Amino acid sequence: MTATTLQPPQVEDEIPAFRPRKRTALGTISRIVLYVVLIVASAGILLPFYWMIVSSLKTNNEVFTVPIQWLPSVPQWQHYVDIFARTEMITWLQNTAFLAVVITGLQLFTGSFAAYGFSKGRFPGRNILFLAYIGTIAVPWQSYMIPQFVIMTDLGLANTLWAMVALQAFTPFGVFLMKQFFDTIPEELSEAGRLDGLSEYGIYARIMMPLSIPAIASLTLLSFTFVWNDFLGPLIYLRNPDIWTVQLGLRTFIGQYNADYSMIMTGAVLSVLPVAIIFLLGQRFFVEGIASTGVKG
Repeated sequence: MTATTLQPPQVEDEIPAFRPRKRTALGTISRIVLYVVLIVASAGILLPFYWMIVSSLKTNNEVFTVPIQWLPSVPQWQHYVDIFARTEMITWLQNTAFLAVVITGLQLFTGSFAAYGFSKGRFPGRNILFLAYIGTIAVPWQSYMIPQFVIMTDLGLANTLWAMVALQAFTPFGVFLMKQFFDTIPEELSEAGRLDGLSEYGIYARIMMPLSIPAIASLTLLSFTFVWNDFLGPLIYLRNPDIWTVQLGLRTFIGQYNADYSMIMTGAVLSVLPVAIIFLLGQRFFVEGIASTGVKG
């Protein structure tokens, strides 16, 4: 007799092969829906900026035409030349850039320096002092701006750009942001620096700061944007037109160019452009810094 070899029956397992396809199809549909929602939301957010830019290139009669003209018939690039000839835009931009750069630099230094002490220093009452300092974020500026104005006037800084520098050189938010990032840096790196003979200042400058580029970029962007767009502070302290910021200068457009909407939109584009450029250049570091400041360990 010939020996026959029994082989196990071939059973096709169709269910495991079907389920991955179903999950993949469902995941693809969900991803498509998510992308569509994000595209619609992004379009809704960017539409006012698009309208502002397009209106700056239209003639005054085309700005509010019906139906809406989404593109100018003939781009009026001359508006960006006329606004510098008819206004003090160069002076306003220079004053605003001076305040934004100086104040942002001071906030980076004071915020990171204080954050290093709160994060890596060990002294009695550290946590209580930190909470008390950060708690000042909840106090609105309007509640103490009058005493500040009196102090600045007594110091002879009122009606000068240095008043804005002195008021905004320190920021609790900057200390909080930098401390949260410093907490994520292992203590072993600081100990290794001490073994190599570095002082606390050396550890701060040569170890902590180079490792904190994302947090520095985030604080730079936030501080620069806040100072550049600040209106109430310059309105209170800067009275002479030759030291106005761009936000105060744009306020004069309401009376001087109240019917020239294309000129108003041109000024608005120039006021937004520097912030948009800085954000595009530091977007990657900004997102990474914001995401990492909430992680501890």
